[in-house]
Amino acid sequence: MSQRPIYLDCHATTPMDKRVLEAMLPYFTEHFGNPSSINHLYGWEAEAAVKKARETIANAINCSPEEIIFTSGATEANNLAIKGVAEAYFSQGQHIITVESEHRAVLDPCKYLEILGFEITYLPVQKDGLIDLELLEKSIRNETILVSVMTANNEIGVLQPLQAIGEICQKKMFYFIAMLHKLLEKYL
Repeated sequence: MSQRPIYLDCHATTPMDKRVLEAMLPYFTEHFGNPSSINHLYGWEAEAAVKKARETIANAINCSPEEIIFTSGATEANNLAIKGVAEAYFSQGQHIITVESEHRAVLDPCKYLEILGFEITYLPVQKDGLIDLELLEKSIRNETILVSVMTANNEIGVLQPLQAIGEICQKKMFYFIAMLHKLLEKYL
């Protein structure tokens, strides 16, 4: 008798929670319109559902609904954010800081940007998995345009000090990306 292996990657893909399936089922069977189709009822219903979802997420993270961009997943979101900042702020600098233990969805676009001439600083983590905040601050230069840090590490479970990192970045007035999806899954 063969047993199914134990699945240990539920942050990447997980069986759908019955409550989520129940909430989504009408949009798979009855209200399946394209939210961009604004000329008929199906599109209006889908657009209203997307608007409500956007407002729910915005309220959860204390931002404006207009600031929420839906993507197919974290990999697409990270590529959009990292490459978008790199392109938009290219003339201001080509230095990005991230962490050695980052998710591939961040490390891969950073490697791509290195090919294009960007300089990427990969901060090591300490024994406890946290970044050294002093080292982060010392790594910031005039041409730094972005710091990207995974808030909740899906492999070692560490929670980076998001507020302290944000305060360091805010002093220098550049972008700070924090992968929050791993954290939000637990609290939304």
